[in-house]
Amino acid sequence: MTDSKKPSELAGSDALDRRNHNAKTDSLETFRSDATGQALTTNQGVKIADNQNTLKAGNRGPSLLEDFIMREKITHFDHERIPERIVHARGAAAHGVFVSYGDHSDLTKASFLSAEGKETPVFVRFSTVQGPRGSADTVRDVRGFATKFYTDEGNFDLVGNDIPIFFIQDAIKFPDFVHAVKPEAHNEIPTGQSAHDTFWDFVSLTPESAHMVLWVMSDRGIPRSYRSIEGFGIHTFRMINAEGKSRFVKFHWKPLAGAYSLVWDEALKLGGKDPDFNRRDLWESIESGDYFEWEFGVQVVEEEDEHSFDFDLLDPTKIIPEEVVPVRVLGKMTLNRNPDNFFAETEQAAFHPGHIVPGIDFSNDPLLQGRLFSYTDTQLLRLGGPNFHEIPINRPVAPLHNNQRDAFHRQTIHKGRAPYEPNSIDGGWPKEAPPAASGGGFESYPERVEGHKIRNRSESFGDHFSQATLFWNSMSAPEKEHIIGAYTFELGKVERIFIRERQVNEILANIDLELARRVAENLGLPAPTAPSRPTKAPTPAASPALSLLNRLTGTIRSRKVAILVADGVDGQAVDAFKRKLAEQGAMAKLIGPSPAPVTTADGQTLVTDAAMDGMPSIAFDAVFVPGGAQSVEAMSGSGEAKHYLLEAYKHLKPIALVGEARQLPVALGLQADAGLVDGDDVAAVFGPFAQALAQHRIWAREAVAKGIPA
Repeated sequence: MTDSKKPSELAGSDALDRRNHNAKTDSLETFRSDATGQALTTNQGVKIADNQNTLKAGNRGPSLLEDFIMREKITHFDHERIPERIVHARGAAAHGVFVSYGDHSDLTKASFLSAEGKETPVFVRFSTVQGPRGSADTVRDVRGFATKFYTDEGNFDLVGNDIPIFFIQDAIKFPDFVHAVKPEAHNEIPTGQSAHDTFWDFVSLTPESAHMVLWVMSDRGIPRSYRSIEGFGIHTFRMINAEGKSRFVKFHWKPLAGAYSLVWDEALKLGGKDPDFNRRDLWESIESGDYFEWEFGVQVVEEEDEHSFDFDLLDPTKIIPEEVVPVRVLGKMTLNRNPDNFFAETEQAAFHPGHIVPGIDFSNDPLLQGRLFSYTDTQLLRLGGPNFHEIPINRPVAPLHNNQRDAFHRQTIHKGRAPYEPNSIDGGWPKEAPPAASGGGFESYPERVEGHKIRNRSESFGDHFSQATLFWNSMSAPEKEHIIGAYTFELGKVERIFIRERQVNEILANIDLELARRVAENLGLPAPTAPSRPTKAPTPAASPALSLLNRLTGTIRSRKVAILVADGVDGQAVDAFKRKLAEQGAMAKLIGPSPAPVTTADGQTLVTDAAMDGMPSIAFDAVFVPGGAQSVEAMSGSGEAKHYLLEAYKHLKPIALVGEARQLPVALGLQADAGLVDGDDVAAVFGPFAQALAQHRIWAREAVAKGIPA
């Protein structure tokens, strides 16, 4: 007998049946959980009164090991995924060397900074944060910048990012932040990006994230190359000299290549056409001898000046403006050797902010305090037990002797009979090292600590917007437009309108009303007319050091230029242009209609590096089109060649054209500007071309280029 109900009635009936079935199932299957209306508890059922702050000794004191709520929460979080990293899963790495510029013993007794020219091996891993190992390099995200110094006193790990602050102030919130930014729990979408509801729900309810989110929405979130990112230790640390004098420091890496970024359309296209874009650049550059270089420096704050700022030095969502405390440069790092095996080195590298050496110590930053617990706990699971320090990439070059024994994957074969201390059977060895000014045992800085055991956030951590305003004020006009575009794109992916409204009204309006107004208009929301809470002006009002446009070096070293060639090309112009690029440290690749060689106008054979569709303009910093009547005629009739030039123009890149190629911009309707350089020969165009390339982009073109299809 057939059912006479209409399809719509059947659908409604089926939905009711499903609800009844689910209700019955939930009553029987107690492992199913619905938290609606329920109190937050530990895994033991203990109700939690404060899920915002770790237990500390006083408002600004160190976190306490007895905080079972924080330890349970972070332990569970650390063990959520195997075997890839929960965060920073997508990475690439290289070996190198750090060379000290001088004797910095006035600051620290750390041996690797004790003498001019002293060399220390390093291993550096770069990474994105959100996406899994299979995600793309060029997503909008924070980049990890983790450095392992193999010093003669033991390993020092500087585990930082390419942004100097973080989303949260207290480590107890880290699982919440990561759960929010990861793909949504019900469908594991989206991969490798923050443009979705759960991330924006969390950050719009967490004002302390406002500063960091603004940085990520800026061009800092889509770097052009690992060589062009700055690096930061994020937290306030201490440096201690041989006399026991302690000073607070912030760690910095300054790229010698300058700091520069992709544009958003480029980042999106690279994610599809070359998801390995950044790691490929790192690998190929080192293989060709074009090494990545950074200067290492610190901002130094005397202990007596700890409270002299209008923010708390322990707050990881704050920077010290470089105009207030300049960076003292200590040395240079050069990455000059690729790993021999990705898994054995890059994937098994275990970094830990708690790996320090004499002369370096911690502050009471509550985010740092939680990280000191979390990283060891993570490695125990990810690398199969407590012996991860014996994996070759993690082994110190300093001698290693202690009484820790056995466990999974033990490699050391101990010869002694007394694995304890003190002992008399093995002559007492290994013994404690006596304290000493240099070369002795590690001594923690004897900071005086007192206070009630409390879960609380110091009032000095309460300003969440003034430094976000400082960052906004410091941006150039193009950078501000990119930030507005980024917020518009990301919030445009948010399905729940009330989350969009909350981010605009409760966060952006407290940073800058013009920023809030522009984003609101783009989203079709009412623009706020006033901040939602009292705000204070930043000090200083702006910091030029924060703008990427002020980080350019003025050179074209390491820049990559595509030279478009086809049969009949002017081979002499190709050779001349390549020579001039090489003289200034830039690199060129010959890009043809196909991977096949091309024949020059004088009958010579040129071997191409790639085809136009295989290595598009987004992989380069600029484009050069040499003359040659036959070659230019072929390009004029090639949709692929015309697209190549249109796309480079749209992405604000310099384009140089010589001889017959000068007709191409007119045919494509491109407007002349400082980055569209043409002339009769290479000598006439190279100077203005190099000058434009040293500026990274032709920002004045941006408004015009938006009308160019690509």
